[in-house]
Amino acid sequence: MLKLFGAVLILAAATWTGFEMAKPFSERPKQIRQLLAALQSLEAEIMYGHTPLRLASKHIAEQLSEPVSSLFETFSHKLGEGTASAGAAWEDSLRKVWPETALKTKEFDILRQFGETLGRHDLVSQQKHIKLALTHLETEEAEANLAQAKNEKMVKSLGFLAGLLLVLLLM
Repeated sequence: MLKLFGAVLILAAATWTGFEMAKPFSERPKQIRQLLAALQSLEAEIMYGHTPLRLASKHIAEQLSEPVSSLFETFSHKLGEGTASAGAAWEDSLRKVWPETALKTKEFDILRQFGETLGRHDLVSQQKHIKLALTHLETEEAEANLAQAKNEKMVKSLGFLAGLLLVLLLM
């Protein structure tokens, strides 16, 4: 009986590990979609609402879930301090929140380049930079969806199968 309980425990732990290892594959497309929605909201706030960047970021942070909301919340807070330019505040916010995300360096580079343009241009140019960032993020979203379809199920299955192998070896 104890042997069976140990086998079930090993199998459950290995399966859980597989699911945890597969989580970034499902989180990355979700977070990219949140970033797309956030940038579209930012565009609307800036272009049509003529909302200052700090307030627009705060509004966007309230609409999103973690960790993307943390990015905009931190950005809004840094802008409120008034010690850094919008670009520097954006990059500081990115670096602070980035470890919490499932995003890759490609997305970091896109967002960092976007941040360099914040607050430096007129409304029309700013809108063009937002559209450019949206286009790049849409490409990354498609890639993330492919990676999810390709790898998520495999990693989950490997966790279960590794647990099953370990149980068989120990019996």
